[in-house]
Amino acid sequence: MPNVVITRCSKLPDYEESIRRAGGTPHVPDRATDRPADLIRNADALLLTGGGDVLPSLYGQEAHPTFSAAEEGRDEYEIDLVRRAYEADMPVLAICRGIQLLNVARGGTLIQDIPSQIAGALEHKLEVPPHQPFELAHEVWIDTGSRLAAIIGERLVDDSCEVNSRHHQAVNVPGEGLVVAATAPDGVIEAMEDPNRRFVIAVQWHPENFYRTGEFRSLFEAFVNCGRT
Repeated sequence: MPNVVITRCSKLPDYEESIRRAGGTPHVPDRATDRPADLIRNADALLLTGGGDVLPSLYGQEAHPTFSAAEEGRDEYEIDLVRRAYEADMPVLAICRGIQLLNVARGGTLIQDIPSQIAGALEHKLEVPPHQPFELAHEVWIDTGSRLAAIIGERLVDDSCEVNSRHHQAVNVPGEGLVVAATAPDGVIEAMEDPNRRFVIAVQWHPENFYRTGEFRSLFEAFVNCGRT
């Protein structure tokens, strides 16, 4: 089974189970002991998970008052993983903070606080009980020509689908090679992909929370299957 590196975060079980059900073997590295070079050399795919905000200094900005840092050293460690995964043309799936980290690693920038920086924005940081992380928040509009649309096509209704949402930041200017694959009705970027890579897809919502009901299982299966080749 493909060995999938899953970046460490505070809510790992749903990510791990999503990979297992898609036929992969999850591996969560320890930043203190596992070198990115060794991880990428021995892995088949990389999954970037959710968490705190990416350091604004990494994309040339001062911190917004709402900035909430991730674990110390996490940003630099994961950017190193992304760069090495790109060099190896390794499949990458990025989720929530992951899409933001991927974008920064590729030279892009972020919107630091959607409510204060986007007029008329939808509610993207839906507060839900821990046992209801799959509660739907809004729809996303998928580019019909995207790889993402081809993968989750059965989930789409008139080129859109409902998603959950727990973020206050978003992609602003896409990084090198990344193209927008989905947006929310308010214009917030909800998914990106790199069409010139074997598999690079990033989404702003949390598909891993649906592993029990399978709404986004095809996304994880496509990711894991690409790691087999």
